[in-house]
Amino acid sequence: MGLPGSIRIAVSALIMSCCAVSVHAADAALIAAARKEGHVVWYTTLIINQFARPAAEAFEKKYGIKVDYVRADPTAIALRLVNESKAGQVQADIFDGFGVSALVKEGYVESWLPEAIKHYPRELYDPKGHWVASNLYVLTPAFNTSLVPKGSEPKTFADLLDPKWKGRMAWSSRGSASSAPGFIGSVLTAMGEEKGMDYLKKLAGQNIVSIDASARQIVDQMIAGEYAIALQTFNHHSVISAAKGAPSAWIPMEPAMTTLNVVALTSKSPHPSAGKLFMEFLVSEDGQKLFRDADYMPADPAIPPRDPSLRPDTGKFKAKYFTPDELDAAIPRWAEIYQRLFR
Repeated sequence: MGLPGSIRIAVSALIMSCCAVSVHAADAALIAAARKEGHVVWYTTLIINQFARPAAEAFEKKYGIKVDYVRADPTAIALRLVNESKAGQVQADIFDGFGVSALVKEGYVESWLPEAIKHYPRELYDPKGHWVASNLYVLTPAFNTSLVPKGSEPKTFADLLDPKWKGRMAWSSRGSASSAPGFIGSVLTAMGEEKGMDYLKKLAGQNIVSIDASARQIVDQMIAGEYAIALQTFNHHSVISAAKGAPSAWIPMEPAMTTLNVVALTSKSPHPSAGKLFMEFLVSEDGQKLFRDADYMPADPAIPPRDPSLRPDTGKFKAKYFTPDELDAAIPRWAEIYQRLFR
């Protein structure tokens, strides 16, 4: 996992102090400017009842600034931002999600880093200031505990090759980190190119069921007993479901893929100060505790998730962090391998 926590924090602080982009606190001037604008528009991938609405209400209560939010998947948000920018009619001040790299390249993202992230590890923010992680997603296999008694589940990539799992595993066929291409990426990262491709060719013989659905829907079908194992799932989904009595548990198969849900500011937004203040709020201690209380995984290393086992640093399992740039560069190839070997 890299350097010890204390050293990583010190190094991160040094990098931030030397960074070409200054970090900024929610000082009196920013708060006054944001209140004068009186409004912020947020495009979000986060679930409304679980997080978006509570976060908006908490921000409004603290600053008296109205928050309007629009929820969509990352692709829809990116397309909307591109179309608005090209038309010269930008509506959003701030957005979150995964697909930020292309937007940065096209000049649709403002460069600004809030003061609240000064102790974040380097992998959790863009050194050029275009984005910062608001929360983490850890992707691992999960299993139905009614079909697979705890203790008998596969614990390593090699275990998945056992003939008893043939035809009993499922994953999403979509082209994302939380789907089959993401699992392929985890394998290649863990094993290297030659051994990884050899493994994947053997895994293709396990008749994994591909489903055009989200990772959450794959977990739901697993819980319903349609499959024993769901590959490449968000580990917190199993914890949430298990707390409600569902037969679901996740597997800390190492190294787990850890992706970032990032927040960023749009260029030429109608409420730039309110957008900055809201970004500061989301990554502040107050905002990160909201993520924790909503059963999301806070990005802030100082705030553990409600279930500490979920996050690599507090759960003590190995993981590989992938930045938006790394995923954007790698997923097309991983998707091609998926199409070639598993379709």
